[in-house]
Amino acid sequence: MGAINGKDFIERLNKLENEIWFDGEKIKGKISEHPAFKGILKTKASLYDLQNEPELKEEMTFFLPDKEEPIGISYLQPKTKEDLKKRRKMIEHWARITHGMMGRSPDYMNTAVMSFASSASLLNDRKNCFPENIKSLYERAMDQDLSFTHTFITPQVNRSQGYLELSEQPISAKVIDRNEKGIVIKGARLLATQGGLTDEVLVITAPRLFLDPDEAFAFSIPSNTKGLKFICRESFVGGESSFDYPLSSRYEEMDSIVVFDNVLVPWDRVFYYNNVEASTDFMSRSSFHTFAYHQVVTRQIIKTEFILGVAQLLVKAINVSEYQHIQEKLSEIIIGLETMKALVEKAENDAEIDEWGFMRPSMVPLQIACNSFPKIYPRFCEIIQLVGASGMVSIPTEKSFDSEIRADLDQYLQAQFMNAEDRVKLFRLAWDLTMSSFGTRQTHYERYFFGDPIRLSSNLYRTYPNDDYVKRVGEFLNLNIKSDPK
Repeated sequence: MGAINGKDFIERLNKLENEIWFDGEKIKGKISEHPAFKGILKTKASLYDLQNEPELKEEMTFFLPDKEEPIGISYLQPKTKEDLKKRRKMIEHWARITHGMMGRSPDYMNTAVMSFASSASLLNDRKNCFPENIKSLYERAMDQDLSFTHTFITPQVNRSQGYLELSEQPISAKVIDRNEKGIVIKGARLLATQGGLTDEVLVITAPRLFLDPDEAFAFSIPSNTKGLKFICRESFVGGESSFDYPLSSRYEEMDSIVVFDNVLVPWDRVFYYNNVEASTDFMSRSSFHTFAYHQVVTRQIIKTEFILGVAQLLVKAINVSEYQHIQEKLSEIIIGLETMKALVEKAENDAEIDEWGFMRPSMVPLQIACNSFPKIYPRFCEIIQLVGASGMVSIPTEKSFDSEIRADLDQYLQAQFMNAEDRVKLFRLAWDLTMSSFGTRQTHYERYFFGDPIRLSSNLYRTYPNDDYVKRVGEFLNLNIKSDPK
């Protein structure tokens, strides 16, 4: 099959009949027609269509020697720096369709599956580990162009470092049994973005202190597996009108709790279980974070380009470009954008072949970018709010322009270089981007995309190669340094 189109994706998803709960009710009928999901699924389908566009096919797909059908480049295991740039080019094409608003566009999870397969040898000859199943998933994902969500996070019962769950019934998803067919999982995991809206769910344990061996597992199963349910939060789709809700009507990604009610995971779907060391080692040493960061930073660059475009249009609409404080604010976005671009290019230029023969981007520039964006993105949103000022709340709806007050709106809401209707469209976009429930979720999402920002900073500090810098200072002062100053 290889790379699918949007129609294939929608039809396959509808046939799954995944168990999805929304607003206290189990969803029945075609998921693609539900008001909370049809916008994002239509957008997602357009991404699959794009990889079949004749003029873009070479930049969206590739061929493997043993396969006749084209495969999405997000599955490409890079062997050269040119391969890394091919991957980035493809990511940019999909990100521009969504303006970087879709954090779980298919290429993110395709990248995750590719990176796990590239590092599967880490699990060779280890107890309760099945690296061949990771490779099989990768092959199956390429052949069928599968879509995935994932869940890493345990429920927030108690976030203290020494917490040990003592509940009689599992809260965090655990292995409660194993038999000749597989392992049995009971409990929950949090924050599966697009949970229930994909072919499969990838479940993997994030490393942490005092990890229970029964929670040290990884696997991928179909989203319609018996006993698996997705419990959705409130929808942030403001409405179907792309005039009133230009972003949320198209790009609202649902987040869900994943509940495992005695779910049987077949042995050929299990990557590892009941092995804390392997679980920790795989997540820390595999290429997942490196390639995921590369995909994410590329998307965030496209998102920042879009934000800069919105901000500059606001400035032009109300003619405030002459003010230096406005110029200073827009320059902040420009500096952030160009810094992110430089970091991604440095990561590619400094890439090296890893121990399994794949070309990994340099991690440090990507770490810098992923530590910076959670801080600068909220500021970018604030800048748009400051530039728009009172105009951010003086925004009537699409229906208002089809009413008898149209003349009043045309007169009083016009802009220096824009008629009233276009001005309101622009300001509604700025509002949906930064102030609506969709917009504030985007800010929160970027702030915590890779976890706690403090932990990200701590990890950067602990892993940053600064020994040479310390050595130079020590030699300059002729110091006898006996231990690591960290």
